Amino acid sequence: MNAPAIRLIRPYISFDEVETDFRNVFESGIFTRGPYVEEFRSELAVYTGARHAFLTTSATTALWVCLKLLGIGPGDEVVVSDFSFPATANVVEDLGARPIFADVSLETFNMLPEELERRISARTKAVIFVDAFGNPTGLSRIKAICEHHGLPLIEDAACAIGSSENGFRCGGIADLTCFSFHPRKLLTTGEGGAITTNRDDWAAWLEMKLAHGARGTKGPGLDFVDYGYNFRMSELQAVMGRKQLAKLEAIVDERNAIRGAYAAALAAYGFEPQHVGAEVRHNVQSLVFRVGGRCDRDRLIAGLRSRGVEATIGTYALSATTYHLHRYHDTQPNAAKLDGIAVTLPCYSGIDVGRVVSAICEVMNV
Repeated sequence: MNAPAIRLIRPYISFDEVETDFRNVFESGIFTRGPYVEEFRSELAVYTGARHAFLTTSATTALWVCLKLLGIGPGDEVVVSDFSFPATANVVEDLGARPIFADVSLETFNMLPEELERRISARTKAVIFVDAFGNPTGLSRIKAICEHHGLPLIEDAACAIGSSENGFRCGGIADLTCFSFHPRKLLTTGEGGAITTNRDDWAAWLEMKLAHGARGTKGPGLDFVDYGYNFRMSELQAVMGRKQLAKLEAIVDERNAIRGAYAAALAAYGFEPQHVGAEVRHNVQSLVFRVGGRCDRDRLIAGLRSRGVEATIGTYALSATTYHLHRYHDTQPNAAKLDGIAVTLPCYSGIDVGRVVSAICEVMNV
């Protein structure tokens, strides 16, 4: 099967950019825990405004480790944004706790403050706010509620590297922030993720746990003071990450311009873009629209794919997935509605917006 002529996203990195550093890694023989990993960690902390940054194998392992740090386990509840990829809730389930799904705004796609307030109970031990498609609108309000109730806030910023609210970048706002560097992300290391935090005590725990429980040395070896994990990013991945981080602001600017072109061209056909607060800089990780009543979302996606244009859904109403629906019977209406009407359109450097819009018009017969 041939790949579509127009993909959802293309990586913002080429082999030419990394070739010299890749050669350096191979010549040094240091493929893990080397200088590129440490430099990427440091640069990520500076970029996000966080005191500490740690690199992981994925955003999923990052989220899981953060829940372990907070001691989440059986009998606990974690309030979770309902419109997200299943990994957000999977990590809660894996530790024996229960995800409590909070409904989202039909405009921003993010957790509603009033829904969070309604979902907090004596069993609530943490809150996971999801920056839907990289949009952090409302994050500061959620943080204020968490502070009022004494609850730690984990930001699932899998999509939000380069986004900010009120002048503060994602990664430096929540108590713990988790990023993804999956191939669909603006900054990709193939697979990979990161955790940022401003708390020194949590950073010390993460430093130890992410090093198999080692802290310092004992004679010629390591001193293992606890059990721990191996969720390390490699040197080659860190090389890729550093190159993209250095040009991330330009990438975000370009994607916002593409978003504007799409919005202007599709407004007449009932396509409504994800709302972004005036105080927010959105990285446009995914370009997502709500389709109007004249348009069948699934038929649109199929029609675009048949015309060589890759398109997909927005994401999932977690409470309406088979597993959670059968387990908890607690579907959230806004998330369920978005599940059926959100579409993700191609967005990358050099995209032919006019061609995509023409294909949409053909499918809709307008």
